[in-house]
Amino acid sequence: MTATPVSSVPPLTILTEDEAMFRDAVRSFAESEVRPQVESMERAGAFNRDLIPKFAELGLMGIDVDMDLGGAGGTFFMVVLAVEELSAIDASTAILVDVQNTLVNQPINDWGTDEVKRRYLPKLAGGAVGAYALTEPSSGSDAFALSTRAEPDGDDWVLNGTKMWITNGAEADIFVVFATVDPSAGYKGITAFIVEREFDGLRVGKKEDKLGIRASSTTEVLFENCRVPGANLLGEVGKGYKVAIETLNIGRIGIGAQMLGIARGALNAALKYVQERKQFGTRIADFQGVQFQLAQAATELEAARLMVYNAARLRDAGKPFAKQSAMAKLYSSQMAERVTSLCVELFGGYGYSKEYPVEKFYRDAKIGTIYEGTSNMQLNTIAKALLREGEVGL
Repeated sequence: MTATPVSSVPPLTILTEDEAMFRDAVRSFAESEVRPQVESMERAGAFNRDLIPKFAELGLMGIDVDMDLGGAGGTFFMVVLAVEELSAIDASTAILVDVQNTLVNQPINDWGTDEVKRRYLPKLAGGAVGAYALTEPSSGSDAFALSTRAEPDGDDWVLNGTKMWITNGAEADIFVVFATVDPSAGYKGITAFIVEREFDGLRVGKKEDKLGIRASSTTEVLFENCRVPGANLLGEVGKGYKVAIETLNIGRIGIGAQMLGIARGALNAALKYVQERKQFGTRIADFQGVQFQLAQAATELEAARLMVYNAARLRDAGKPFAKQSAMAKLYSSQMAERVTSLCVELFGGYGYSKEYPVEKFYRDAKIGTIYEGTSNMQLNTIAKALLREGEVGL
């Protein structure tokens, strides 16, 4: 047996030249273009749409879409890098880019016909905003208990029903929508469609007033005899559950990247503060108890980064990654809650004030344990994989 030279296997966190250049470009963009908008967007509870053409210009609206389809021709790992960098400044901004790349571009690229790809991916990469419409008022964790109906009518489909908690709903031009063609068939009736905002019968409803990620729109989307061309079927009839599951497996890595950025942004703010703030004539940073807390937080952040990066590298390598994506989302979201909570405490009373940045990071972190599958659902996925595999190991 010939062993692979150790020097040829790069560490997970060592970036290629292209990856490093891309990360640095996104970091610079986040500082110069996003940071000045954060406070006003948070106060208004609305995303500044002027940023979207700038996203497109930088290639953030189609990071791993092929260049011949108008995309940047990057990798999924680059999506993770972009989401982490944006989240370190503003999670709401990162979420628009994350959903675009993981929940909209990915299923269209993976399941769409050549015609569908040519019609929609250049639009999305060019700045059209996408949204993923799965959840309904009565189907949350039980994602396939759908009541939205899709009925054939000639060459078209007619959709009726209500979706809720739809990220990017206010801005979206293109929706990936899941409906059942046969309720009696259970999950085998679920079918995926691409629906344009301008199609008759689609209406964006109430916008949620949320605890965190306030500038990211979360809305109802209503379908009232919404006519969808047959060519806009995504995958096969009755295979929408596969489209949904495989897409969410990818999306959970994106959530992990969000949590990395949120925790990193909060921890960097806290590191700066504890070196400036004095109590009892001593910098807070010089107290051993504080040092140990910072060390623990940084260690958990690094562990989460390794899990998220590994899941993304597996996805790019074409290897199985569903268990690893669930683990990455589970741990990174729990880590972000712990780290941002600590950072609020390290700021003392100031940490509770909106004049300082950590209270926003704390609020933005909470959603990580909820959307795209709660922590309990991740535990369920991980447990099933463990029992199926029968052992823990590489």
